[in-house]
Amino acid sequence: MDFSIKTNDAKTSIASLKAGCIAVGIYENKKLSPQALALDKTGEITAALKSGDISGKPGSTLLLRKVAGVTAERVLLIGLGPDGELSDKVMSMAALCVARTLSTLGASDALLALPFDGIAKQTPERDLAWAIRATILVLRDGSYRSDTLKSKKETTSGVKKIAFLVATANAAAAKEAVAQGLALANGIDLTKELGNLPGNVCTPTYLANTAKRLAKEYKLSVEVLDRKQLEALKMGSFLSVARGGGEAPKFIIIKHLGGKAKDAPTVLVGKGITFDTGGISLKGGAGMDEMKYDMCGAGSVLGTIRAIAELKLKLNVIGVIPATENMPSGTATKPGDIVTSMSGQTIEVLNTDAEGRLVLCDALTYVERFKPAAVVDIATLTGACVTSLGHHNSGLFTRHDSAHDALANELLSAGKATGDTAWRMPIEDSYQEQLKSNFADMANIGGPAGGSITAACFLERYTKKYTWAHLDIAGTAWKSGAAKGATGRPVALLTTFLINRAAAVK
Repeated sequence: MDFSIKTNDAKTSIASLKAGCIAVGIYENKKLSPQALALDKTGEITAALKSGDISGKPGSTLLLRKVAGVTAERVLLIGLGPDGELSDKVMSMAALCVARTLSTLGASDALLALPFDGIAKQTPERDLAWAIRATILVLRDGSYRSDTLKSKKETTSGVKKIAFLVATANAAAAKEAVAQGLALANGIDLTKELGNLPGNVCTPTYLANTAKRLAKEYKLSVEVLDRKQLEALKMGSFLSVARGGGEAPKFIIIKHLGGKAKDAPTVLVGKGITFDTGGISLKGGAGMDEMKYDMCGAGSVLGTIRAIAELKLKLNVIGVIPATENMPSGTATKPGDIVTSMSGQTIEVLNTDAEGRLVLCDALTYVERFKPAAVVDIATLTGACVTSLGHHNSGLFTRHDSAHDALANELLSAGKATGDTAWRMPIEDSYQEQLKSNFADMANIGGPAGGSITAACFLERYTKKYTWAHLDIAGTAWKSGAAKGATGRPVALLTTFLINRAAAVK
């Protein structure tokens, strides 16, 4: 799907613009948007409203053909609710309606003449650029197909070229928004693709090769460490998870160095368990196929790196991915085993299905060498987070001080701006008590109470030397049931977070 900008000024009538379809907004009080009014040369649109053929409520649509005085072959009316400020919910519903209708048309191109220029700023994030980015993401999400491994690909029809109509004065901002929207969509699609691939295809080696392809395409730096190198680094915790699997573990470091050489990097650490059986603490069989999604943290790092590389973002960003399977075998780590992490701290493994924290803790120690400005780890870490927050918000965990509060606010704001939302959860010393072990420095689980919090507390022990946040995406990284598939979250949140950081540096 191709996106572009078309400008309009007072000298050019919207009605004279050529397009297979032109989409305009109408309101619940039967009022026309300025763009719709410009097309209503003979009153056909007003007549349609008065007849009750379209209510104007968000989600309502009406397709008109051969409207008198309009060059475009079709006019699509989109309900925008009450006349006034356009909320993110209304804009998302409008974009969904556009996506559904355009996918069924015989037209090859469409012009979106929605009232983007007149969006009132309810918050600083709600502006023309926000509306364009959000619309692109919805349209691209609707066109995504997970048919990579199907012998017959799904055929798609409908509109392939879409232009946003904006005032000439807003052309530069609109073009930048299109570029950002496309980069975001491309990063999200990569994350979805990696998540949806099965564990026998998307192995640790496959993730490493994906990083190498990105590095070659965008001239990034990449390094992949193998088992011997990990042993030399004394990553005993990470390697304890890899002991049972047949696939070789990989530790992936990919660098986008778009900022100044002296600038401290922002580091993203993604959990890359390419399939999680639970190990010796074996999961139940029902739904275990969905454990191919346990590498979605890693996928979101690669998707985000792709997005910022496409944008040539002027910021230093490093992605770190510890990748392995978690499998049962005669060599697998057993409940009760004690392992030594790269930091030198010892861990009693009471449950081998709490493996994500075991691979992440060594990665979080490794990134100290980068002297980072901030570190964000992303992981499908706990079912407890799903219990707490459901499938709407990712869990956000940080320490409570000025630096960490600032980082948390950056992430929360980026999530709110994109609809890829997170909710801040507590980390307190009182929860650390649940991780006590009689035989090691800590246990890898803290019991069922506050499970997502104690998991974050475990990781927090390895992040004392820098500012850090943890995103638990167990409830948001994929969907189950008829809509089963990776969502691409939290690429939109992370990319926007980094774009905002780059803007602040500039």
